[in-house]
Amino acid sequence: MSQTRGKYDFCIGLVLAMSSSIFIGGSFILKKKGLLRLARKGSMRAGQGGHAYLKEWLWWAGLLSMGAGEVANFAAYAFAPATLVTPLGALSVLVSAILSSFFLNEKLNLHGKIGCLLSILGSTVMVIHAPQEEEVETLNEMSHKLGDPGFVVFATLVVIVSLILIFVVGPRHGQNNILVYITICSVIGALSVSCVKGLGIAIKELFAGKPVLNHLLSWILLLSLIVCVSTQINYLNRALDIFNTSIVTPIYYVIFTTSVLTCSAILFKEWQHMAADDIIGTFSGFLTIIVGIFLLHAFKDVNFTLANLPLSLRKDDRVANGNLLNTYDCFNHDEESSPCLSEIQSTESLSARRNGSLSAF
Repeated sequence: MSQTRGKYDFCIGLVLAMSSSIFIGGSFILKKKGLLRLARKGSMRAGQGGHAYLKEWLWWAGLLSMGAGEVANFAAYAFAPATLVTPLGALSVLVSAILSSFFLNEKLNLHGKIGCLLSILGSTVMVIHAPQEEEVETLNEMSHKLGDPGFVVFATLVVIVSLILIFVVGPRHGQNNILVYITICSVIGALSVSCVKGLGIAIKELFAGKPVLNHLLSWILLLSLIVCVSTQINYLNRALDIFNTSIVTPIYYVIFTTSVLTCSAILFKEWQHMAADDIIGTFSGFLTIIVGIFLLHAFKDVNFTLANLPLSLRKDDRVANGNLLNTYDCFNHDEESSPCLSEIQSTESLSARRNGSLSAF
């Protein structure tokens, strides 16, 4: 019975996580469209500390879409381990990249398409080899986990790093370095996921008729979640306003996922009982996602499609083989053909330059 219930919860968590990625991926596009409209109107930009986006309906539509995604994400964490839910956030990168090519004119070239495919494959591998977290079914158990010295040290470091980035590094380098604002969102996001997991347990207990509202931890988790999410929204808006969406989204995913996996491993001790092949599979899947995301944004300005591939190979083949076949064809058809002669001379000139021949000049 418990095994059947576990599979049922797994399927619910999987569907909710995928729905969350679709809503969140779309929210990036709506928010970016709203911020671009404000920039055209001459309003003070969010990257400079402005809050004019609060009057833009497109930004609110993006916020509502993100809210729906976060609710689905919230529910997914209540039914499935964080190491299953979090990697599926790669789907939001895919959704955002595809929608950006349609609505923001941020073209998705062949490298980007391969990157999206690799992100999906890597996520699939991570889901298959996802570690199983320790069972935490009550708030008392969650309170014990949160009081573990390892997690206390981790949470303290996250808060200190975040404060340094917000008050020291951000004002100096936030406008030029994309990692500043995204790192703030990501490391704080690790704590917000822990809060979501705890509140999910509290909601389950509430439906079971237990006096959850009298438990101090419930209110601490709720307050912490509000603070964390508010900070994430603020600095994610700044990053989206300053930098390209196709760059912000994948980098945010990589740092955020790393932070959540680290936090989840420390909090739930889920790596201690994993087999070696599952550990290798998990890391391999995550590295595959990182490679895919790198391809997605690193070559975004390269105008390269599948239609260019055969032409490029033919050109490389001609240069490598001295264009002997084409030359033979030219002389067989027309010895005085000017296009053929031009092509031969061009090839000879290129070969001479590569060999350092002065006659090429």
